[in-house]
Amino acid sequence: MIAHLRGRLLSKTPQTAVVEAAGVGYEVTISIPTFTALPAEGNEVALLVYTHVREDALALFGFTTAAEKRLFEKLLSISGIGPKLAITVLSGLPPERLIAAIHGQDHVTLTRIPGVGKKTAERIVLELKDKLKELAPTTIASAATPVSEDVLSALVNLGYPRATAQKGVEGAIARTPEAGRDFETLFRAAMAAMQ
Repeated sequence: MIAHLRGRLLSKTPQTAVVEAAGVGYEVTISIPTFTALPAEGNEVALLVYTHVREDALALFGFTTAAEKRLFEKLLSISGIGPKLAITVLSGLPPERLIAAIHGQDHVTLTRIPGVGKKTAERIVLELKDKLKELAPTTIASAATPVSEDVLSALVNLGYPRATAQKGVEGAIARTPEAGRDFETLFRAAMAAMQ
């Protein structure tokens, strides 16, 4: 099984990356967070890999962090969730916010992910809430509140890239945790953090 891949990044899209290692180009399915963490094409990259084997296919799924790979594997343990849906879930929410949503039994946030309906969200929470102890949310992630979600949405609507807006919101909450309780305060703090 392929567990790690290091080589030159030949190409990348939000769904796949092609990594050349020892003259062979490996196509790896990736999530949005992994895509945003990848370097520019032509640079060296290292990915943790999950190898999925079926009768008719061999598919590679790549991750830039061990936490994301572990979360992917936990999602696969749920009945009815295959690797493609697991990658979609990881693309829908950054790992910290996904873990926070599972711990907080936040079905509404989970159902915002394309392909995740009410029953799937309930299954994810039911089966994973006690299995994510080693992936417990950080203080920043646990601060994901309706206010922080609204501020993030407002920043994205203003044209900021989602990853940049997310970092701004998290940075503002890390510096001033009480800012996360008020939309206007958090919005201004996040704007300042992105300057």
